[in-house]
Amino acid sequence: MSVQAYLVERFLERRSEALVLDVRSPGEYVQGHIPGALSFPLFSDEERAKVGTCYKQQGPELALEMGLKFVGPKMAGFVRDARRLAAGRPVLVHCWRGGKRSGSMAWLLRQAGMEVATLTGGYKQYRQWVLQSLSESPLPLLVVGGKTGIGKTRILHALRDLGEQILDLEALAHHKGSSFGSIGEAPQPSVEQFENDLAEAVMQLDPARRVWVENESRSIGRVFIPEGFWKIMKNAPLYNVSVPESARIDNLLADYTACDKTELIAAFHRIEKKLGGQHLKAALEALEADDFTTAATIALRYYDKTYQHCLDQNISPDIRQFDFEIGDAGEIARRLRGE
Repeated sequence: MSVQAYLVERFLERRSEALVLDVRSPGEYVQGHIPGALSFPLFSDEERAKVGTCYKQQGPELALEMGLKFVGPKMAGFVRDARRLAAGRPVLVHCWRGGKRSGSMAWLLRQAGMEVATLTGGYKQYRQWVLQSLSESPLPLLVVGGKTGIGKTRILHALRDLGEQILDLEALAHHKGSSFGSIGEAPQPSVEQFENDLAEAVMQLDPARRVWVENESRSIGRVFIPEGFWKIMKNAPLYNVSVPESARIDNLLADYTACDKTELIAAFHRIEKKLGGQHLKAALEALEADDFTTAATIALRYYDKTYQHCLDQNISPDIRQFDFEIGDAGEIARRLRGE
């Protein structure tokens, strides 16, 4: 009996009950992978490069022989490790195009008595599905906007605590979106992995219920919101929130004063051209004196201008203004919900 192959949607559905093995090389996996898949490489990066070079220079027959030489001594280990990881579960295997690498691994594990299926079209087909599903997302988005420091992420989390669906793009990006956004965050994923993780997060949401998302630039640090999903965000209703500057500064101090001061200095240097040399000098002097309030106030001058420009250019057909006298995220969330 031949090994069963699943289309992307069915392959992803079965992950909850199966072990997913990505048999591409370690380097391919690091660049981007299906969330939940384990790296289980048929070839190392070096072996894959050698097989590819042989294929181009000497043809497919000799490349196949070289591949078999690399894989042969590993076969028993593959079976042993797959059995241990699967712990009795079915195994889903994929490679780049759904070809020889996944087919070979699936055949081996099937011969060892395991229930195995592959991904039709491989990771390449999955990536096409990611970008298409995001550009055609049916989610009814509501965008929470406002100037730097209003606590948009806090508001999102308060909405979640009230039972609303949210999509936390900054959590997926490991970045808060400004020059200061990497401070206190884990290293960012690749652009490709961010797209995969975003598609995964979207898939977990109920399209029959509204979803709140923070207003973002298309770039969040070094990653980018896919163009199709970005267009959906830009055409969604925008809930523009305003709170007093004092509340905004309090939020910034809560987020950043505990971090390494050298990171704050580096972040100010990154916006030197737009901030201006005189303002940069004043901000650095304030940091040196531990006057974080003054430093935050200077940063807001730059970011307020930037946000106002973006708001003036916003193409949303439905922009709603919400003004608050205090910056309590719970109160803001309740009002945005219409309570």
